[in-house]
Amino acid sequence: MKAMGVFALMLIFGLFSADLPFSSAQTIFNVLDYGAKADGKTDDSNAFSAAWKAACSAGTQNPTVVVPSRKDFLVYPLTFQGPCKSSSISFQVIGTINAPSSPSVWRGRNARRWLIFHGVTGLLITGNGTFNGHGSEWWDLSCADHPRKALNIIHCKRSTISDIYTIDSAKYHVVVNQSSDILVKNMHITAPESSPNTDGIHIELSQNVLVNNSVIATGDDCVSIGELSSNINVSYVTCGPGHGVSIGSLGRYGNSVKVENIHVKKVNFKGTTNGVRIKTWQIGLGYVRKISFEHITLESVENPIYIDQNYCIDLNGTRGNCEPKSTGVHISEVTYDDIVGTSSSNAAIHLNCSHSIACTGITLSSIKIESDKSGQQVISECTNAHGTNSGVVQPKSCLQS
Repeated sequence: MKAMGVFALMLIFGLFSADLPFSSAQTIFNVLDYGAKADGKTDDSNAFSAAWKAACSAGTQNPTVVVPSRKDFLVYPLTFQGPCKSSSISFQVIGTINAPSSPSVWRGRNARRWLIFHGVTGLLITGNGTFNGHGSEWWDLSCADHPRKALNIIHCKRSTISDIYTIDSAKYHVVVNQSSDILVKNMHITAPESSPNTDGIHIELSQNVLVNNSVIATGDDCVSIGELSSNINVSYVTCGPGHGVSIGSLGRYGNSVKVENIHVKKVNFKGTTNGVRIKTWQIGLGYVRKISFEHITLESVENPIYIDQNYCIDLNGTRGNCEPKSTGVHISEVTYDDIVGTSSSNAAIHLNCSHSIACTGITLSSIKIESDKSGQQVISECTNAHGTNSGVVQPKSCLQS
């Protein structure tokens, strides 16, 4: 918690080195100067790589790679490797960076990730430009074959992504992995509602991450939080369509889960399949704890408040149809406060906890969820969920005291 306090102060006072104003000594590395054709057809990967290497090795303060406006660049899978010589480096995208659209051109390449920023401290990705994943030709294929992740921040520290558009990724749009002190703000992330597994922002194995003031409309989770993550704050996000904000799924391989201090507030859900969700596998171990969902608004959300501690796939490949297990991820100290709006299903609160490992320390406070259908009522459904109620709770709480 102390580390999170320092991180918050850094945000308030703008002390991230990546957010400092450009100095007069700043050096610009325009990808056009390194041979990029910018015709949307020629592979510009080598030019991007050369511009990055030059900027990363520059001794000037805050060197900046520039992707200029009104230009289309085709870039194949590429890693922008750190550490860099300067304590901060900018990647300014004003034009459009395009992924190869045809699945055939990915053969022989690493299809798991498109663009990777690895091992960089003080990185700022900004510029009102666009990352276009051109994922539509992948969406009808097996999900296992998709390039999984478009824009990847891996092993980075004290870095910011802001004012960027990402569209139509084959799978995840933005991934924060094994990183700390990361700010993701003012993002616009879109993909069709029917596009599979196109999560907006996925966070895993990371600490001290703030997602703020963004609009996300995709075919999967707007924000998803994976394993070994802590001190994650999501606020002022508009989500929908999509699958809501999810913690999980966690513990898929029977591993021990450690997720804590996750705080989601001021999120508006519009027509999503879920609102705030925690999802863990039956065979998982460990814990999810110290979670809060506050000041949430709902517009025709199918599962507004949802815990599924029994996530599984049976021998026939069917989800949620498995025999009870003695294992489970312990979910505790979860607060739902000031959640209002409408549900498109009859179960507005659904807490499906394990018979073996109960959900404990659940708090419902100031909940008012109504049906989006005139004259219909909504209900709460709970299994082995224990906690307390405070203020008005509608529908009537089903928690065990």
